[in-house]
Amino acid sequence: MKTARRITQGFFLLLFLFLFLQTESKGHDTLGYPVKLFLDFDPLLFLSTLLASHHVPKAFFLSLLLVAVTILLGRVFCGWVCPLGTLNNMVGSLRKWPSQAPRRDWHRVKYYLLFGLLATSIFTYQLVGIFDPLSLTIRSFTLAVYPAFNSAANGFLDLLYSVEHEGFGAFSDGVYGILSKTVLAFQQPYFRQAVLVGGLFLLILGLNLSERRFWCRHLCPLGALLGLLSRYSILKRTVSEGCDGCTVCDIHCQGNAFPSQKEKWKPMECLYCWNCDDPCPQNAVRFTFSAKRATGSTDLGRRRVLTAVAAGAASAAVLRTTPAFMPKKPDPLLIRPPGSLPEPDFLAKCVKCGECMKVCTTNGLQPTFLEAGLEGIWSPILVPRIGYCEYQCTLCGQVCPSGAIRRLAVEEKVRVRIGTAMIDKGRCLPYAHATPCIVCEEVCPTPTKAVWFEEATVRDRNGEEIPLKQPHVDLDLCIGCGICETKCPVIDRPAIYVTSIGESRSDDNRLLLGSEGYP
Repeated sequence: MKTARRITQGFFLLLFLFLFLQTESKGHDTLGYPVKLFLDFDPLLFLSTLLASHHVPKAFFLSLLLVAVTILLGRVFCGWVCPLGTLNNMVGSLRKWPSQAPRRDWHRVKYYLLFGLLATSIFTYQLVGIFDPLSLTIRSFTLAVYPAFNSAANGFLDLLYSVEHEGFGAFSDGVYGILSKTVLAFQQPYFRQAVLVGGLFLLILGLNLSERRFWCRHLCPLGALLGLLSRYSILKRTVSEGCDGCTVCDIHCQGNAFPSQKEKWKPMECLYCWNCDDPCPQNAVRFTFSAKRATGSTDLGRRRVLTAVAAGAASAAVLRTTPAFMPKKPDPLLIRPPGSLPEPDFLAKCVKCGECMKVCTTNGLQPTFLEAGLEGIWSPILVPRIGYCEYQCTLCGQVCPSGAIRRLAVEEKVRVRIGTAMIDKGRCLPYAHATPCIVCEEVCPTPTKAVWFEEATVRDRNGEEIPLKQPHVDLDLCIGCGICETKCPVIDRPAIYVTSIGESRSDDNRLLLGSEGYP
């Protein structure tokens, strides 16, 4: 069983990485694989989204299958399937553990964290995605691990190619040809906060050198939820009277469940890794199906649970007291992807997984920091200076697991406004410097160009007349895609820029109430 568990862990980790790599455009506006499969099976995201928004996408009901499996078999997801758990295992195996390895009795922390997060969800605050292990892993890979891997691989191949030897160049070309078709991104991704997100991920992995599966034992809210469900599992670990209390099983236990001590045995912490079976010198350990109530328990303390719930509720009272939530004072930089729900509904559903950022073809979707308050940290915004919203691309709506970004048909998506372009005449070349430029009109993707020109004649400092086309933005046609800002030749701070004003999803964030297309 131990060997079977390791093979299963390897299989699901490879499946996770495969689906992650498939979360990108293949040249057309559909994805060939269910890339958000792991998130669809996450019962913690299901529960928090249900509590926060009172609605969940149909795909999330797949998580009920994991609930059923946990009630039947216990926390097998944690021990056999979870990709973050497998990575924690791998890092922990780098250290040779002494027989008296450190064992901190902090397992209750993850339960208090779970109760606090669910309390905030009741008040429509979606913070679970920050701590959920699947969302955390995808976000970390998207924003930090994968970009770093691409940069390192390309840098190494460029170094080989630069060596003045024919063999190195041919080898570099061959390896790049293989990697570009399999694991490398079409273009190098760049993300804000990559160092922060990557550093937190490395910290989580590094804690496994202090104690095996530190995150899983003490901090994982999904593990806490599955632990509560596993109290009712019918697959149970039993110990015969032949046990002599040698504590060999304690040394190998991944969940720190105190398997050698009947009075301290914690069935909710058992990951069903089978590590305690084979090493037992008395062959006293068995895993059998039984309807009897499991012996042992985890005393969470009623007062501490109530304190955790109260802390979650109290935090909900202050989360939206930042200027980001002032009425009719929207952040101009908060440009959400097309199909995004109105901001309160969006924040109630977004689980900060980063799937939409991974799939964005132009790298324009970036993680927020505090633009939407602490509640909205690591949710997606469009940063036109980095990349624009491709006119006929709907991939972000296809990969969103929670419905925070609605899946749109192309015909609907091209009519959705996510903002409005503005012209800074003090920086625009035809206005400020008497220099011809028509880039913004050339790249505008709308059938009838949202950027139009006014013929003008200006004089240079020598008094010579220069005919120019000075750009204007048609408020009725601009959809705020940002390509004009991305392509503007004024590279430091573009002369044309996009703000969130005019977005279709808001009835308040308007520039002109009487314009065509506005309510």
